[in-house]
Amino acid sequence: MKIALILAILAVSVFARSDKDYQTLFTNWMQEHQKSYHHDEFQVRYQNFKKNIDFIDSWNAVPGRHVVKMNQFGDLTGAEFKKLFLGVKVDQPLNPVYKPANIQAYPVMFDWRHQGAVTPIKNQGQCGSCWSFSTTGSVEGCLFLGTKKLVSLSEQNLMDCSTAQGNQGCNGGLMTGAMDYIIANGGLDTEASYPYTAEDGTCDYSASNSGTTLKSYVNVNSGDENDLQAKVFMGPVSVAIDASQSSFQFYSTGVYSDPNCSSSQLDHGVLAIGWGKTGGSSAQPYWIVKNSWGTTWGQSGFFWMARNDNNMCGIATMATLPQGCH
Repeated sequence: MKIALILAILAVSVFARSDKDYQTLFTNWMQEHQKSYHHDEFQVRYQNFKKNIDFIDSWNAVPGRHVVKMNQFGDLTGAEFKKLFLGVKVDQPLNPVYKPANIQAYPVMFDWRHQGAVTPIKNQGQCGSCWSFSTTGSVEGCLFLGTKKLVSLSEQNLMDCSTAQGNQGCNGGLMTGAMDYIIANGGLDTEASYPYTAEDGTCDYSASNSGTTLKSYVNVNSGDENDLQAKVFMGPVSVAIDASQSSFQFYSTGVYSDPNCSSSQLDHGVLAIGWGKTGGSSAQPYWIVKNSWGTTWGQSGFFWMARNDNNMCGIATMATLPQGCH
């Protein structure tokens, strides 16, 4: 820990930038992401950007970490990022009991994308609707396993119509609540018939446009990565994680790991679709996870989460596998 701290301090001096350097980087970033601000807001965003650049430099200066880089979230504080893009609402205390995965019982590498069960990366925009994307992802996989047809399903349908199950559209929700809605409703419309708007709307479900039904779901034993692996082997799994760290906000490549990440304070819904292991003598096992922040974030929208690392970021704390989709 002391070595890492020393390296981080050294990184600040090594990567010390002039005001002109920061200004050039910020101007280029604004052009790339088509940003414009009023004068007062410009100064606020510029200062946020400078702090994020400094974080990225210091993080990447420490060997062995996953790589972070500047992305579309560069002008946001951590609090703003969490408010705009994280939307899992946990209404009960979580006390996961960690159990490592049994790596001997399954293939070393497994990825549902190779089976055709995963739709392309989607983008939730500035709306805390991650829970709906996590739900459609696992139900899309469930439908594929039942029918061999990959159909993109409607997040907007869940946002507008699952309020009785406790979900709050852009203000957050839970994947189990969304699945309860699909079961009770008798279906979920397709993405094509009920497109995403990144805004709360009025429920407009149509049974004639339904793309799937759902019979039930099963939860992973909280904190048990062995059980999560068993469930992921059966199909893509909706999982909740702590995504509040800057190291996740600017994730680029590598196996994500951060000692500050919580296994119980969860705020983001994503989709576990497989697992793998890095090469070399210091091989790291990881989960393959689909996000909903577009293809410019992470590994073209996906990321690797550390596996068998004390339930990193709560990957196995609150996870759900839908069953019986047709």
